[in-house]
Amino acid sequence: MNVRPVTYRDVYSLAMPIAGVQLAGVALTTTDVIMLRPLGVTAIAGGGLAMQLYNQIRTMCVGMVTACGNLVAEADAINDPVVRGRSLRQVLRSSIAVGTATATVGVVCIFALAGTLLLLPMDSAVASITLGMAASLAPGLFPMVWFNVLRHFAVGMRRPGSLLAVTLVSIAVNAGLNLLLLYLSHTLGGGTALSVAAIGLSTTLVQVFTLSAFLRLIRRDTLLAQYVALLPRREDADTIKVLLKLGFPVSLTYGSEAAISTIAGIVLGILSPVVLAAHTVVNQLAYIVYQVCIGFSHGGSVLLSRVASTGRAAVWATSKTVLYSVWAYLGVVGLVWVALGRYVLWPFLGATPSETLQVATLLLYLAVAQQFCKGTQNVLVGLLRGVKDTKSGLQATVWGYWVVGVPALLLLGVGLRWQGYGVWLGLILGFATTTFILLRKLQLLTNHKLLEEEK
Repeated sequence: MNVRPVTYRDVYSLAMPIAGVQLAGVALTTTDVIMLRPLGVTAIAGGGLAMQLYNQIRTMCVGMVTACGNLVAEADAINDPVVRGRSLRQVLRSSIAVGTATATVGVVCIFALAGTLLLLPMDSAVASITLGMAASLAPGLFPMVWFNVLRHFAVGMRRPGSLLAVTLVSIAVNAGLNLLLLYLSHTLGGGTALSVAAIGLSTTLVQVFTLSAFLRLIRRDTLLAQYVALLPRREDADTIKVLLKLGFPVSLTYGSEAAISTIAGIVLGILSPVVLAAHTVVNQLAYIVYQVCIGFSHGGSVLLSRVASTGRAAVWATSKTVLYSVWAYLGVVGLVWVALGRYVLWPFLGATPSETLQVATLLLYLAVAQQFCKGTQNVLVGLLRGVKDTKSGLQATVWGYWVVGVPALLLLGVGLRWQGYGVWLGLILGFATTTFILLRKLQLLTNHKLLEEEK
């Protein structure tokens, strides 16, 4: 079958709206980190660690419903309008069910992880602040995962444009709520711990606002509204099983990826609050950059789902176009970080001690290499998911993270006492190993299928 090759414009037109939503979403936690700055290094360290724990579970919840977009794209390609409508509604209902169950488990996990920190040889103030903020962030998992289901539904239907407007408004709402709740906390004389928890509560409330606003926009869209169905039915069992089968490996892959960063944060918290504070800021900056890579990953996955039936040559050509696009983006970001590192860090660490700023500046340089590996890896996971391979990502992360990454960060950071620098070098080694394995897997898969087609 002859089809028009996927162009860079196709990649960016689909990836950028998703990336915009991701960036707007991470702007919530970025605002939170900025709001932590006046509260001191301990608040940045404890609040930042709570965000890492939350992001650990949030990422796994998102992974469980990521396949929704692929199933929606497949259902939307059905010619029979009756069957198409029934299939689309079933996918949406099933995704909501899977997301709700996952979020329920996630809330329990957040409390368990944060509570465990009290048992570790960590600064007691940092551990207490982490637990308080984690408790205020945890309920936000429910509106967050429901919003992600609706987001994948809109992307799968190729109508993601309204996503960005909603999430941009949510940034302003979050900033306003942060200021209001911090004022109330100060008025009540609750101290640093209550102020940090108030910042987390603000993010949870904004998640509810974002979900409500986007659902309203979908219901006003004449095309999307006819397929909106949120309450699961008995006949959805088979679709739920498909989502679980596709989502579970993705969730573990995403969770494994987040876990190595979470372990790094816990190790740094045990080593020093100053190093943890510097890590929190650099990790947040890296997280911002990473959101655009997620846009390329989801967009590339949908593009591959649409060209998979036309031949593996088209799959490989599309994969290269997506990869070249994300590498160009990461190259520009890397140049800015190297040239203007201190200015990039200023909004987060402008008034903090010089030691924290010095450590953060050096970590930022290491983050350039880390982002190339981590961003490419995420895009490769999305590309493989586009051809319904959700197992390779998990297999690669087992080797990259747990065989190479975690032992390396413990050896370099703790064993050799390189502290934050050693931990970040370990992260780089873990992500680089995973990226190499995934890229090789994609090449082998494509070449094998090409040979089969030639026969």
